[in-house]
Amino acid sequence: MTAPSTTDATEPEPAAPPARTPRRTFGLTTATALVMGNIIGGGIFALPATVAPYGTVSLLAFLVLSVGAVVLALLFGRLARRSPVTGGLYVYPRDAFGEFAGFLSAWSYWTMCWVSIAALAVAVVGYVDVLIPLHGNHTLEAVVALAALWLPAAANFAGTRWVGTVQIVSTVLKFVPLLLLATVGLFFVDTDNFGPFNASGDSVPGALAASAALLLYSFLGVESAAVSAGEVRDPERTVGRASVLGTLGSALVYVLGTIAVFGLVPHGQLVDSGAPFAAAVNAITGGSWGGTAIALVAVVSITGCLNGWILLAAQMPYAAARDGLFPAPFARTGKGGVPGFGVLACVVLGTVLIALNYTAGPDTTFRVLVLITTFTGCVPYLLSAAAQLYWLARGTRARVRPAGLVRDLTVAVLAFAFSFWLIAGAGYAAVYQGVLFLFAGIPVYVWLRGRKDTEGAPAEQGAPA
Repeated sequence: MTAPSTTDATEPEPAAPPARTPRRTFGLTTATALVMGNIIGGGIFALPATVAPYGTVSLLAFLVLSVGAVVLALLFGRLARRSPVTGGLYVYPRDAFGEFAGFLSAWSYWTMCWVSIAALAVAVVGYVDVLIPLHGNHTLEAVVALAALWLPAAANFAGTRWVGTVQIVSTVLKFVPLLLLATVGLFFVDTDNFGPFNASGDSVPGALAASAALLLYSFLGVESAAVSAGEVRDPERTVGRASVLGTLGSALVYVLGTIAVFGLVPHGQLVDSGAPFAAAVNAITGGSWGGTAIALVAVVSITGCLNGWILLAAQMPYAAARDGLFPAPFARTGKGGVPGFGVLACVVLGTVLIALNYTAGPDTTFRVLVLITTFTGCVPYLLSAAAQLYWLARGTRARVRPAGLVRDLTVAVLAFAFSFWLIAGAGYAAVYQGVLFLFAGIPVYVWLRGRKDTEGAPAEQGAPA
């Protein structure tokens, strides 16, 4: 904060009280934990079975995706040096290209949140089936998915205190099966279980891109430190470091855990499994009790993850609505300070999405929703990379460090290409639905912008009322 100027010769006015600045409470350790905690969510419990039809090429895709996620983390770190404020993926495109680009990024990110929530609710079904056999009844499976969606919403309506309590318990529990398989599980791996390298029948590059598009779902959250930059101490340095460290730590747990699942469960069984981690633990223990215990842990963990994501999905439009970029009802808060309208909108949209896609069963539904999430999540990544390329092309020394021009240009180009590659790998159906969701926001922006301009402009004489 700069000191007030004393060069004015006129009589000074009474000093105004200093503006209150938000407390920056996140150090490197906390910011890294935030990134890692948000990346390691509930989707990983279903993803090994989802990518198994592609063969062990999906393990290679995990490695490629890990490198790409680190590139994105580096990108967000560089952008946070220029705009060390809360908002991240919304702020960067807005500053570079204007309000409309910022809105599209925010709208797409919000869409990613509630589609991701619907996918997580579907992921619960396979593990509930281990505890209470559903016998392939799609109606019962849909009821379980909707219950998994609405119960965490009820916790949100009860207030943020309950949300925080559930988050602490579920965060501890979700690391249990992952760390178990990433360490102990590796000693029980049988290489005969891995199956063919490319089981998809497609080309290796095509299978690599398709499996990576699915696996991106497990890395959503790499942007967490950038989104929360306003709460991070020394964000110009900390955001980049926390993003990279959190991404590397998550990638290590993911890759080792997935290798263990592939090596513990025969390929043919893994393809048809709705609860791959439960099947992997059963292979270690030689019975069903271990898988039942892990299934229970997975249900609690995924439900807790839903609890946090629902709150996140409600808070983003709450902040945008306060800036006039989302409908005003999203800015309303209810009991315990929770944006009640945002929570309700999120779960209602998730309910509709599950109902529209559930006739094909939980496995196909989860796959479809994950791919839509990939598209809607990559749009803000693309726009953020484009924003960095814009500032580099302008070459303003106040915004770009000349000594790091080559490095920053390389990171931005790779991040843009990586995001574009993932969108292409998502397939036509996911891109089609994702584009519809994205374009559905344009009338909302037009209405809000028109109202904002009307209220801000002086009335013209003779203009019709």
